[in-house]
Amino acid sequence: MPTPLPAPYRQVRDETARRAEALWEVACALHEDPETAFAEHRAAALLTGELERAGFRVRRNVAGLPTAFTARSGQGPPTVALLLEYDALPGLGHACGHNLVAAAGLGAALVADAVRGAADGGCVLAVGTPAEEGGGGKALEADAGVFDEVDAALMFHPGVHDWVRAPLTAQEQYRVAFRGQAAHPTGNPAEGVDALAALIELFNVLSALGRRLPEGSHVQGIVTHGGTATNIVPDRAEGRFGLRAATTAALDGLAAQLGVCAEGVARATGTSFEVERASVRYEHFRDNRVLSERFAGHLSGAGITLSEPTPGVHLGSSDIGNVSGRVPAIHPFVAIMEADGSDHTPRFATAAASERARHVLSAVVEALACTALDVLRDPHLRTRAADEHRTAAAD
Repeated sequence: MPTPLPAPYRQVRDETARRAEALWEVACALHEDPETAFAEHRAAALLTGELERAGFRVRRNVAGLPTAFTARSGQGPPTVALLLEYDALPGLGHACGHNLVAAAGLGAALVADAVRGAADGGCVLAVGTPAEEGGGGKALEADAGVFDEVDAALMFHPGVHDWVRAPLTAQEQYRVAFRGQAAHPTGNPAEGVDALAALIELFNVLSALGRRLPEGSHVQGIVTHGGTATNIVPDRAEGRFGLRAATTAALDGLAAQLGVCAEGVARATGTSFEVERASVRYEHFRDNRVLSERFAGHLSGAGITLSEPTPGVHLGSSDIGNVSGRVPAIHPFVAIMEADGSDHTPRFATAAASERARHVLSAVVEALACTALDVLRDPHLRTRAADEHRTAAAD
């Protein structure tokens, strides 16, 4: 005979079931009206409207970002944050399932707040985080102090695996420019200094470097400017390079190597060069095992079992890494389609509005809300999570 759920968790289950249809409508509305990074105005309005109607105190334009927001109920400490992503991919819509991330964070905040009761102290904080797909909303919010008083940051992400934690790498992009001397390739070729040739040589050097980079490290580049005409030796050439590494420290080392390579090429070709960061830096994700295991335990009640990630597999990068460097955080993956597919595809966009996604949404809302209540009500859990976070941050 199954062990009965403790009363608070039964309340969460009942409250989740009561709100399930409304939350699915939110997920579908976002799915049908995708908006890209920093332009998620209708999504932000929909989500903040739901939170305001529930009595949350909403603050918009957080961190100077028009589509970022916080919504607060109660007063910390302690404070538990539920994170909402809602940006879509250009041309692919919600092919990363952020409509589900937003609905899950919204639902967990509403359910946890409804269940915790007037006698409970603490604060439930919903954080609207725009532009995960390249803009780094969470990174900018973290730098602005949004998470400074937060005891735990909770979110989930739909995927093709049921994994208790996300193997997410650090990443950033750099602009590299070479400057030479324009000339006519036949009229006065000896006077020319070919900036494009220097950029091409940098690609060759980085290709050789890539063969000896450690697991999780990666450099990929494109030419963004290569000249203006075929009968002019290019005096300016630029490229954009994406760097990834298993840890933030390794990313810093890789960026330094990029600079050394560019300097060497410039010396060899007689050009001058510039290297500058061209994106927000995403730190690697530091999983808080104490909270991840608590979430996984709650999710198992819905028949979804989370396992450890496949060793050696990295699934890209996310700005949740920047949050996890500051506070205990979780970012589990829960499958909404089979592992023979991938996100960032039309097939995944379809899956983000499927019946399986609907089931996952309700299960995740319940598990996130239970975990949030645990954080608010259990000082021992908060202490263990904080200790785990300090250990992970020191690595």
